[in-house]
Amino acid sequence: MSESQENVIQTAMLTKVFRDFWLREKVTAVADLDLEIRPREVFGLLGPNGSGKSTTLKMVLGLLFPTRGHIAVFGRRATDVRVKSRIGFLPEESYLYPFLDATETLDFYGRLFHQPRRERRRRIGMLLDMVGLSSVAYRRIGEYSKGMQRRIGLAQALINDPDLLILDEPTSGMDPIGTKQFKELIKTLALRGKTVLLSSHLLADVEDVCDRVCVLYGGRKRAEGTIDELLAHSGKTQITTEKLDQATLEQVCKALSAGGKKLLDVTAPRDKLESLFLQIVEEAQQQRLVTGGALAGGAMAEFLRGETPVAAEQVIEELISAGRQKEETEAQPAQPVPEPVKADDQVIEELITTTTQADSQEQIPPETIEQKAPKPPADRNVIDDLIGDGGGNQE
Repeated sequence: MSESQENVIQTAMLTKVFRDFWLREKVTAVADLDLEIRPREVFGLLGPNGSGKSTTLKMVLGLLFPTRGHIAVFGRRATDVRVKSRIGFLPEESYLYPFLDATETLDFYGRLFHQPRRERRRRIGMLLDMVGLSSVAYRRIGEYSKGMQRRIGLAQALINDPDLLILDEPTSGMDPIGTKQFKELIKTLALRGKTVLLSSHLLADVEDVCDRVCVLYGGRKRAEGTIDELLAHSGKTQITTEKLDQATLEQVCKALSAGGKKLLDVTAPRDKLESLFLQIVEEAQQQRLVTGGALAGGAMAEFLRGETPVAAEQVIEELISAGRQKEETEAQPAQPVPEPVKADDQVIEELITTTTQADSQEQIPPETIEQKAPKPPADRNVIDDLIGDGGGNQE
């Protein structure tokens, strides 16, 4: 991603009106929306169902045309195909082929980005480890639970190492383990220089990962700012200390009263239910209990950290090596090819050898030799005729 501070996404008076068959206005999904999403930040779109979040994302992706207004992605029009390779998208529903397994699914999306075969295989292995699906990599997607499908959907959104990652309800159907891992992944990607646009109605998830948020209702922007700006109570002060005894609390109350303040609440802090759940799961994994579902994900994929050579350089090296091998093969002297023996000569030689061996093995008494005619055997005459000596034996 370039170091320019130009906004990754910028909209001005963005409006989308859906109409019926007679072109009558049916519903205004987005109205006069102004957004500025900066590089390297995690931006959240919040709102109830039907507030215009998914419609906004589809216009950013160029899947829907705005009724009016302006939208730019990386300084270009949203429909410009030159920005598509820099975007990773996880839709609200995982539109995956159910008859493919996880490896085949990621290989398919890698081919869409024209990635070399070796690079695809390398990235697929790292992504499956990262999302915790390496143990079920060869199970069909149709057999996955919804949470597991969201995991493989997140992997396919990262297969091209995008500069802009757009996520629509990414944790829908995920268990707390996947949700926790997803939030850590988003934070790490932002630190690595990527921009993330996140749409969700799960406020806790957005609160943990987003730098800035925009709250939509009825397609209009109702609030925008950082998490601290929107959630801080300016009229109250929170102090956290070690556990205090009753005497110390009374002294604190007296000190506050002397300053004209009063103590509103005294409670013990507690962990989130998510923390308790993750603790139980970690203990079960340490005991190596068997599970048929997804496992806790591994480390960040190496190619997402920017620590690997560019795929094009690998292809060039392979081509150079192949050329050198071809030159060495051509430089070797050609081996002489022996002339094949004619089939007729081979048959004749075998017949001569067989006849000679038979004659030598046959025991003939000396007195009978003179009685025999000097005429050679009939088969010998045939052989001599074949080799051109038949005319030399005459009585």
